[in-house]
Amino acid sequence: MTDESERRPRALVVNDTQEILELFQEILEGIGFECVLMSYAPRELDRVREAKPDIIILDFLMGDRELLGWQLLQKLKMDRTLDSIPIVVCTGAVKAVQEQQGYLTEQGVMVVLKPFNVDQLEDAVRSAMRQRTTAREIVEEARA
Repeated sequence: MTDESERRPRALVVNDTQEILELFQEILEGIGFECVLMSYAPRELDRVREAKPDIIILDFLMGDRELLGWQLLQKLKMDRTLDSIPIVVCTGAVKAVQEQQGYLTEQGVMVVLKPFNVDQLEDAVRSAMRQRTTAREIVEEARA
């Protein structure tokens, strides 16, 4: 059995388009992540807990169900067992991001606007993971 510290970091990718899920999987696996792919479902938070992600890549506005990305983001940030997981929002919804910029910044949510290139996504993921590591170190130091 692999020790928790030796496993690859796990990314949960949430999108409503299978092709996009597979594209994200290819990109993230290319930089060393294990991927769990998820479309929206009524019991999203249970599925997120089961996946035990180190980072979440979330589509902010999605097709006919455009509010689901925003609602899931709010649920994640209001759940004490999930609120410390870094989130990268990938979206073409520039207006929605601008309207919520203060909240997103306050919550430490990284935003990558579509269309984006692979380097932009990889940079955002690496930055979010560095922030998580730094936050974890601060908490551990405070407990010592």
